[in-house]
Amino acid sequence: MQFINPATLYDPRPNGYTHVVIAEAPARLVYIAGQGGEDVNGVLSEDFATQVEQALANLRAALQAADATLAQVAKVTALIVDHDEARLAIFSTALRAAWADAPPPACTLIPVPRLALDGMLFELEATAIASLLADKI
Repeated sequence: MQFINPATLYDPRPNGYTHVVIAEAPARLVYIAGQGGEDVNGVLSEDFATQVEQALANLRAALQAADATLAQVAKVTALIVDHDEARLAIFSTALRAAWADAPPPACTLIPVPRLALDGMLFELEATAIASLLADKI
C-alpha cells in the first residue's frame, strides 16, 4: 500500500491517520465489523480510554482471525459518543501507539449520540488489504 499526505493538506499524523491510502490489486480485502470496548465476556468499562484500548485489542484479534495485521489496515471508521477534544486526544494517542512505526490508516471519525449497547462509548471498524502472498509485516 502507498500512504500519502499531500503537502496541500494539513499533517494528520499527530492525530494518528493518513489522508490517502492506495492499495494495488490483487489482494484479499478484509472487512472488520465495528469493534467496541466490550471484553470477551461482553463487559464494557465506563471509562472511554479503556473502551478505546479494548476496541483496538478486539480489532487485533479480528485481524488475526483473518490472518492480517494492523499494518495491513487501509481505512478505519471511528464512532464516538459525546465526542469532544478530550476524547479526540485519547483516540489519537491510542491510534499512534497501536500503529507505532507503521503508516497509520486513513480514518473517518463520526460523532454519534449513541451506539448499539447501553454504555458503549466507542466503536472502530476497519478495512484491511491483505496480500495474496504471505508477505505480511
